[in-house]
Amino acid sequence: MAALDGLPPLREVIQRHGLDARKALGQNFLLDLNLTQKVARTAGALQDVTVLEVGPGPGGLTRAILALGAKKVIAVERDARCLPALAEIADHYAGRLEVIEGDALKIDFEELASEGPVKIIANLPYNVGTQLLVNWLLPKTWPPFWQSLTLMFQKEVGERIVASEDDDHYGRLGVLAGWRTHARMAFDIPPQAFTPPPKVTSTVVHLTPNENPIPCSVANLEKVTQAAFGQRRKMLRQSLKPLGGEGLLTKAGIDPARRAETLSVEEFCRVANSL
Repeated sequence: MAALDGLPPLREVIQRHGLDARKALGQNFLLDLNLTQKVARTAGALQDVTVLEVGPGPGGLTRAILALGAKKVIAVERDARCLPALAEIADHYAGRLEVIEGDALKIDFEELASEGPVKIIANLPYNVGTQLLVNWLLPKTWPPFWQSLTLMFQKEVGERIVASEDDDHYGRLGVLAGWRTHARMAFDIPPQAFTPPPKVTSTVVHLTPNENPIPCSVANLEKVTQAAFGQRRKMLRQSLKPLGGEGLLTKAGIDPARRAETLSVEEFCRVANSL
């Protein structure tokens, strides 16, 4: 990558700016620039696209996205120590990188995404990744403001995102992702590719919107999945008792003796629509 963009190697950037990864911020820096390019390529063609990135850190993935031709990158970074390193990238790619210092959980990404089309590509901080995904799966309107999500998670989280019924990893996240998107795990990244190495393997998940998801109230589906998977080993007549239990399930045409992990996305939507 250094040969591609003329910028210094990431290890040198980290050393020069004193950017030790901080556990409190969920930071694990991906320094292999071949891998950052592979992540960026998973998102497909980037020409004429505005890319939203969360947690760019020293900017390895940012550089890959820009080198592959993205029209603009808007990066949200909470760690002020990383801003000088990102400023160097912004200078190199004049007018194509905007860095916003702030907490991604408090940012209105839809408002940032006024210059479409938009793709979201990020090596998400472990401590906020799942909540950010849920926020992007449940925007105010659907189809969403983004064309695709290409996101890095702990492998266990990736397995939960793509899981369907009767899978041990199936839960609320699998229902929400299965309802609103087509999700696939693209490839794994071993711990030693990161600094510091995490204790787990990471995986890149690629999601595209389901243009016509089953009509269903977001609020009702969240209530049903939270109650059902909150007591996943119990029969649904028991776990959904606060929402109507056996009567609700009978109305939806679901056997009250079934358990949460056996219900398909379509069946969860039927229960939610019966509330």
